[in-house]
Amino acid sequence: MIKVWDGFIRGFHWLLVIGIAVLYVSGDEGWLDLHFVTGYVLLALMVTRVAWGVFGSDTAKLTALFHRPKSVVEALKHKRAHIGHNPAGSMMVLFFFVVIFVQLISGLMTTDDILMDGPLVRYVSYDWVELAGSIHKTNIDILLVGIGVHILAIGLYRIKGIHLLSTLLTGKMRSSDNAPTIKNGLWAYVIFMLVASGILILWGAEPLSALL
Repeated sequence: MIKVWDGFIRGFHWLLVIGIAVLYVSGDEGWLDLHFVTGYVLLALMVTRVAWGVFGSDTAKLTALFHRPKSVVEALKHKRAHIGHNPAGSMMVLFFFVVIFVQLISGLMTTDDILMDGPLVRYVSYDWVELAGSIHKTNIDILLVGIGVHILAIGLYRIKGIHLLSTLLTGKMRSSDNAPTIKNGLWAYVIFMLVASGILILWGAEPLSALL
């Protein structure tokens, strides 16, 4: 057994799952204070993931996510365990990075025209606010479709005998390949707490106090 995922990458995945679920339900139900606070925390989580993609473990590196199209096609065709994300999985990760950042940033420029404005609304024209609102509503559907495809892919890999979920839970897999360099994920959690605290102090004091 070799270790392929550090503690932050494993925690990041499940925190992201919980955060997106809360973000969707709170937005759908009109729980705007919870919606905004969750969005701020998710933004901090994503910023930390990008930073960890520069300074973190080998398998967390952003450079490990970019592959040639030929490698992506081969990964879809062949049953082979891969250290970290395989080329096809890397494309899905990049897709989620883009779509989630679009969702979060558009939310910062969105208003309900009644009670709450995103913190960037005051800095942009109303045309941009309308555009951001439209993107925010459409992009969540794109994200949900991506999540459906992701779950389907995990199921197909499970049928092939590749246990992606168990590897993500334990951080370990059976392989004769050399183990990647794994760094202590605690440092990433420290970064996450600092970034989240900064964003909540800057933008989230009002909705957070309403929740508390």
